[in-house]
Amino acid sequence: MPDDDPPFPSDHMSAPASEKAALARLGAAVRKRLEADPAAYRVPIDRAEVFTVGAFLSTQECAQLMAMIDGVAQPSRTYAGGADKTRTSYSGDVDPGDSFVRMIERRICDLLGIDSAWSETVQGQRYEVGQEFHAHYDWFDTKAAYWADEIGRGGQRSWTAMVYLNEMPEGGATVFPQIGLSVQPQAGALLCWNNMLPDGTPNPDVRHAALPVVSGVKYVITKWFRTRRWG
Repeated sequence: MPDDDPPFPSDHMSAPASEKAALARLGAAVRKRLEADPAAYRVPIDRAEVFTVGAFLSTQECAQLMAMIDGVAQPSRTYAGGADKTRTSYSGDVDPGDSFVRMIERRICDLLGIDSAWSETVQGQRYEVGQEFHAHYDWFDTKAAYWADEIGRGGQRSWTAMVYLNEMPEGGATVFPQIGLSVQPQAGALLCWNNMLPDGTPNPDVRHAALPVVSGVKYVITKWFRTRRWG
């Protein structure tokens, strides 16, 4: 994942004009699609584009994904590959070749209207009591060393789609501190947001965190979308 709390000076996201324009076009297309979908609810916030879809996955689908996450979960690591003190959960990519996983991926991609080739592999996350993910951005810091590789692997992250797989007795909410939004996990509910502003530049207000789990175990799947074909 990108580093926690990257700086945001005015020139921080200097990216090619073509990348910015592509992100603006993609953001507009997904926004139009979601706003036309009666199942999608746009959270009434001016400074970020955040949508929810209730009961996106069934109870059985959630249970199957939780079992798959248990099979691949390892201590979460930083984007650069080291141990991550800001992210104390367990995580792992679920099998992209599994037919069930491919079906879930298609549904997420169809919801947003983004080609699956532009998306990263579905990642599963498991948070046990006390585990959390400190406030961070999903978009990439183009001043970081990893950007030279990422711009050739699909470019900037455009949209994030997250599905909660179970409800939490206490704790585990997803919070966006800059915009005062807190989302409590509900089994099968999808949460998605545009990591960019309408003009295609990174949105500093989509900084978000997974609050510590107080009781229970939290399961989530996340899918990140790029500006173009990933890989």
